[in-house]
Parts: sequence; C-alpha cells; structure tokens
Amino acid sequence: MKNLKCITAILLVALMVFTSCQDELDSENGQNPNTNTANSQTASNLERSSMYDGSFDDFLDGMSCSSIVLPVVANVNGTQVTLLTQSDYQLVLNILGQITNDNDIITLQFPLTIKTSNYTEVEVASQAEYDALMDACETLESEGKNAISCIDIDFPITILTYSLTLEQTGSVVIESEQELYTYMNNFGNNELFAINYPITATLNNDSVISITSDLDLQASISDCLDVEDAEDAAEAEAKNLETIIVDGSFKVQSFITAGVNKATDYAGYTIDFANDLTCTAVNATLSTVEGTYEVTSETEVFLDLAFSGNATFSLLNHTWEVTSFNNTSISLKSTTNATITLVLTQI
Repeated sequence: MKNLKCITAILLVALMVFTSCQDELDSENGQNPNTNTANSQTASNLERSSMYDGSFDDFLDGMSCSSIVLPVVANVNGTQVTLLTQSDYQLVLNILGQITNDNDIITLQFPLTIKTSNYTEVEVASQAEYDALMDACETLESEGKNAISCIDIDFPITILTYSLTLEQTGSVVIESEQELYTYMNNFGNNELFAINYPITATLNNDSVISITSDLDLQASISDCLDVEDAEDAAEAEAKNLETIIVDGSFKVQSFITAGVNKATDYAGYTIDFANDLTCTAVNATLSTVEGTYEVTSETEVFLDLAFSGNATFSLLNHTWEVTSFNNTSISLKSTTNATITLVLTQI
C-alpha cells in the first residue's frame, strides 16, 4: 500500500511539473486559441499601423497616403519656392500663414517623385496622374484602409508563426515599421501568427502605453483614432471660427471675472479681427487698442488674445477655450481659470 501511495505521489508531482513547464512554454511561445490569419483584424492593424505615413507634408501635397520626395519646386500663392530639404517646409508654411481665411493655392512642378504607403517611390509626370493618386488615397481613407498614424509600435517586436493545426513553426524579430509592413503584406494564407506580448507603443501625444493582447491593440487603435477624429473636427471648427471673426466686427457682450461682469468697461468699443492675425479695438472717440490673435485647435478650439498698451483690454489676454460659437456670438472660457468667461457678439 505504501508503495502504491508513493508511486501515486510521484506521478502527481511529475504531472504538476509537466503542466507547469507546459504552461511556461505556452506563455513563452505565445500560443493562443485566437491565433491570427493574414485576413484577421490584427493583421490589418499591424499592416496599417506600419504603412509609410505621408501625412507630415499634407500642407504641401494634400495627400496623406504619400509624401513628396525632395527636391521639388512649388508655386505657393504666387511665390515660387524650391524645397531642397525638410527645413525648407517652413518657407511654405510662412507664406501660407501670412493671411488667414484665404484660399491658398499650391501648384507643384512636374515631374516629381512621391513615396507611397508601401515604401516604394513613384515618378508622377503630370497633374492628371497626381489627381488620380489623390482620388485613390481618398478611397482608401473612406474605406478605412489608409495608414494609422496615431500610434507607433515600439520595436523590436517578436511575431510567432504557427501551422494551421496550431503547431508553432518559428518566430521572427521585427526591427522597424517597414519590416513589419513587408512581413504582414507578404504573410501567406497557409499559416497563422501571434504577437509575442507584451509590447509597447507610442501615441501621437508622446505617451507610451503597454499592450498585452490583440484586443488591447484593437482598443488602443480605436481610442487613438477617436482622438484623431476629434482633432480633425476641431481643426475644421477652427477654420470656421476664423472665417466668422475675420468677416465680422464684435463687441464685448459679457466679461465675467471674480464673479463680476466687467462688460461695461468695454462699452462703445468695436473689435475687428484682420486676416493677418492682428486685431484692433476702436471706440467712438477713435481711441484705439492694438492686439494680436490666433485660432488654434487640439481636440477643442482655442482663441488666443493679446492686447497691449491698455490695462483694461490686457485683462482679456488669455488663451480662451471656445465653448460655443455661431455667426453672431462666440462664448469663451479661460484655460487657466474656468470661472473667467468672455462672450463676444457680432455688431
């Protein structure tokens, strides 16, 4: 009987050790019942997040699916600019920023070369060819097949490969976005893969996150795309606000600070916003207060006011969050003290 108990105990210990080792092996190998195919959501997420991101020069080419390979010659609002390096982008931005709320016109000189989302370089011979590429890019964007630029996977990462029977066949270490794109783009239909988690990624606000599963990766991408959509919407709203303030003249309807409405201090003044980012407040006696302004956006819209030479108007010098606006009224609150509010109404 003692021998039977001893044998039983040995078998139990051996089984526990084997199970422990197998669990450790499974953890190390990343074996997963949700191992991915080439057509899986995870495969799409990896491919799209590793595409070449050409959005950094959209102010120049208007196309996020590619970037222009320098050098290139462009006519920007009537001024010819030769761009040799990326530092020359500022020449274009300076011209575009001279006047707000205008119709900027950029004409590119052909032929030129672009770098596409699959990392290849293509020569474009004419505006017609370029327009066709822009149409194709817009189609990819509308179908959700364009590059995901709001999240950058931190390398290296390891991808584990499996047969269709879930037997591990190997692993590969990926060192860069281009390597990952090429690997996923060429992944065959006769095998499976899994990411060896955890991995880290950097969001477009420079925060670093840890990702521990395919579901976690999908959630992180969905979240950052939502933020990106909010940023795009805020940018469009900022342009609308610029149009409204440049086209109109305004008065201070309400200015509440320390719980007191100080609007009467600005009675009789009309504030005009010029399209060169200057603003002027003038009253009936032609007393003038000069200032500057800027409309910016993140996920919200902001109006920055900076008056000089007048203590009363200097009280309006804040970065204001735009809480609401329409063609006749703009409501603002200070970004440093939400109890300070300002309402401008169009005259």
